[in-house]
Amino acid sequence: MTSNERVVVIGTGLAGVTLARRLGGLGTPVTLVGEEEHRPYNRVLLAEVLAGRYSPELIALPAPAAPTVLTRGRVTGIDRAARTVVCADGTGIGYDRLVLATGSNPVLPPLRGLFTEDHALPEGVHAFRTMDDCLGLAKAVRPGARAVVIGGGLLGVSAARALAVRGAQVVLAQQSERLMERQLDPAASRLVRRHLTDLGVEVHTECRVRDVRCVAGAVRSVEMADGYALDADPVVLACGVHPRVGLAQAAGLEVRKGIVVDDELRTSDPRIHAVGDCVQHAGTVYGLAAPALEQAEALAALLAGDADARYTGTRSLTRLTLTGPDSPFDLAAFGETEALPGDDVVQLTDATRGTYRKVVVRGDRLIGGVLVGELGTVGALARAWEGAEPLPSDGGPLLHLLTNDGGS
Repeated sequence: MTSNERVVVIGTGLAGVTLARRLGGLGTPVTLVGEEEHRPYNRVLLAEVLAGRYSPELIALPAPAAPTVLTRGRVTGIDRAARTVVCADGTGIGYDRLVLATGSNPVLPPLRGLFTEDHALPEGVHAFRTMDDCLGLAKAVRPGARAVVIGGGLLGVSAARALAVRGAQVVLAQQSERLMERQLDPAASRLVRRHLTDLGVEVHTECRVRDVRCVAGAVRSVEMADGYALDADPVVLACGVHPRVGLAQAAGLEVRKGIVVDDELRTSDPRIHAVGDCVQHAGTVYGLAAPALEQAEALAALLAGDADARYTGTRSLTRLTLTGPDSPFDLAAFGETEALPGDDVVQLTDATRGTYRKVVVRGDRLIGGVLVGELGTVGALARAWEGAEPLPSDGGPLLHLLTNDGGS
């Protein structure tokens, strides 16, 4: 890339802002286009805003410095032939290199009554993805309100905890058999459930919501598959996210589960790159902060002229801290947390303290682990996993990693 090329980045989330800041620091002009009116923020911390622990200003991302220009607007199309992005107000922005950092959209489950006649969510039904979602939900929740959270993954657990801290009576409805089943093994999931129950959250697993019932356009209850109805105001949709790929599809770029990119984070158009939650790399859609940051750093190096820079994938660790009036509840998970036949498992449990540590070893390599309650060892364990180096045959160093709280 030459120094006078015009770089346009669509999206002001963690990936887009990080890329713009890195390029701006190298003197490369960037036009950063975002549709939210709020200052760019760290979406990972929205639950802390909902809980009242942080103000919106505290989760704002560092602003990119000159020569980066932040433009507010919604991009509605990409003219690849003219190398122009078109905004909703009719203006166009020319580019030599375009970066899609469009993020992801919330999954809206196929529930009867979920949408009004004009295809909007009824009053009292909230997605939980943006700052506006968060602030609207915080405004709607009163102490004693009956809040139903649909979805028991990472996002649903965070939302349920935050609402309970705000004094709501929370019901968490999870369709699968346990909470956070994608990240945690059954024992760790039980500890998360116990933690939420201790806060007063009513947790229902293997529970499918089929209907949202409204009166005069406002939600009043949800109905389960077995016909049981729960009073609900508000209802929070925390059913996961999917890559936001509409712009890429309309522009004719290759899209599967996400926008397909190579190791140089190029799409099927070599002038257009993509980073963050919208990306599918080597068949994987991550949807996590760590891969988004690694992709932004790699692309910044490439666009700045480092011909050897590549993104080859992320071995990502999921970490969640549930804060509140009492002590924090921490958990972390990485790799494969459930053993296959022939794997070795080292597991330490302290029921009194509510802590749990487990690692899975396949052959001579650490392939995954999960820790709940105390994360002092997570740094050392994650480094051993990320390095994928053979473990010593006597197992002593592994037990040391699992028990040494100085390892983080």
